[in-house]
Amino acid sequence: MRVLIVEDERVLADTIADGFREEAMAVDVVYDGEDALERTSYNDYDVVVLDRDLPGVHGDDVCRELVTRRSPARVLMLTAAADVDDRVDGLSLGADDYLPKPFVFSELVARVRALARRSGPVVPPVLELRGIRLDPYRRRAARDGRELRLTKKEFAVLEELLRADGGVVSAERLLERAWDENIDPFSNIVRVTMATLRRKLGGPPVIETVTGSGYRLEAR
Repeated sequence: MRVLIVEDERVLADTIADGFREEAMAVDVVYDGEDALERTSYNDYDVVVLDRDLPGVHGDDVCRELVTRRSPARVLMLTAAADVDDRVDGLSLGADDYLPKPFVFSELVARVRALARRSGPVVPPVLELRGIRLDPYRRRAARDGRELRLTKKEFAVLEELLRADGGVVSAERLLERAWDENIDPFSNIVRVTMATLRRKLGGPPVIETVTGSGYRLEAR
């Protein structure tokens, strides 16, 4: 899952980003509306967490532009205003969800994950294939009942493979969804992470390398 945080309160933005990364999300952060519009023009995001009261380009205008572009990203709008009319206004702009500040971080995570599930093909909340069971909400993974102790990136890569449901996922796609724009596109980090993930999954081998295309979980 890839998320863009648009929040002018830098400490809050960076704190949210750190928390999301602990939840195995790929996160980019910008601090104003202009940068948000630029970033969303060339990166694909599952969810945009958007502060409504941005300086310069207002959060309302960012939301309107994303709707006009028919962006596939879901928008969760944040604001200090807790009035019902403000929430209605935000949703009428095209936002998919609305959360007043201050908020409980666990609720924000749950709402972002719920929106991300709606941004692409419908997938179940708990992903299962070949004896692998992954629960993104509780950050738990197991194979044949054996708990898997995965790093954040291993967890994110396994989640992307499970979401593909046996389809091929390219290394570029994994870089985009499990890391963020700061990663070196020529890095071998995907190959290294895949090697450790395979070791932790154990036998029989379940991750197949598709030469020239990427990786997939064997259906059987």
